[in-house]
Amino acid sequence: MTTLAYEDFGTGRHREASLIRHALGSVHDEELVAGLAGGVGFMYFVFEYGGRLPLLTIVAQAHPEPWVQVALGRLGVPYEATRAMNPRWGRVRAALDAGQPAFCVVDRSALPWHGPDPDAELTGTDAYTVVIAGYDGDDLLVEDGAETPYRIDREEFGAAWTAHRKGRHQLIVPTGPPEEEPDVAGAIGSTVRHLTGPVLGNAFDVNFGFSGMERLAAQLRDGSTAAGWEHRFGSAPEAFRAVTGRLYSCLEEEWTAPGATRPLYADFLDLVGRTEAAALFRESAGQWSELAALARDTAPDAGPGERRSFFDACAQHVDRSLDLERQAVRSLTD
Repeated sequence: MTTLAYEDFGTGRHREASLIRHALGSVHDEELVAGLAGGVGFMYFVFEYGGRLPLLTIVAQAHPEPWVQVALGRLGVPYEATRAMNPRWGRVRAALDAGQPAFCVVDRSALPWHGPDPDAELTGTDAYTVVIAGYDGDDLLVEDGAETPYRIDREEFGAAWTAHRKGRHQLIVPTGPPEEEPDVAGAIGSTVRHLTGPVLGNAFDVNFGFSGMERLAAQLRDGSTAAGWEHRFGSAPEAFRAVTGRLYSCLEEEWTAPGATRPLYADFLDLVGRTEAAALFRESAGQWSELAALARDTAPDAGPGERRSFFDACAQHVDRSLDLERQAVRSLTD
């Protein structure tokens, strides 16, 4: 017999916000869930390893705090969070029998419905959340963005659950209805702090928030040092092709909602009455999406002059977004 804790599936505008919304019975707006989880942020890194093309990573949503725990906490929803040496299948089944879904962090590349990832050795370290929404015998029914849950053998899912070292066998189970009103002020304050910094309290903070945006714009314009995009991505066609595809994905598809998550966050701000800041984030979203479209539409075999013009145009979009978001933060803190 099939047991399902809920029956609303599919991704709205943001995958994790949709997972949380569905797991809580779809009683909260996706915009509210996303905003309470922190909404927007910015992280920028270029990872370079021997024998590989440089790998651009931009995370445009709130980061690095885990969305599930933060959203549940700010919604006032009680939850149980545990870690174990081995998968706690008995606890999973008991939760599902009680109508309580189970959030798990897995290695995305180990899930069979995802295609091969050439960077799995690197991206497998990223926390990737899915929800065990039900079971049917020894098969689990897992929500991961599709219109229906994926069916997977328990042991195969267990391998993906085990493969993510930092989140190995982490289990988060909401245990009841909200016990307090949503913490909107706390959520907005957290978003402001993550944009203005510090975020981590160490040397990597230069890559986060407004500082990270400034760093991105500077390296886009840098045509002389090894840190500049002209050196990293402009000297070989395959590197340029890779970075334009990656830039579009980071701003529109991966670890984000479209428009670098800014339109979704603007809707949250409208929902809670912060309309001035909402308008500024919505305008900033236009700049991020124009940048992404520029990356998508640029010829992969562009010549040196075209690549230089592309980098400069991208830097201008980053500058405009940065200015708009600084205005938005001032509005939120007035």
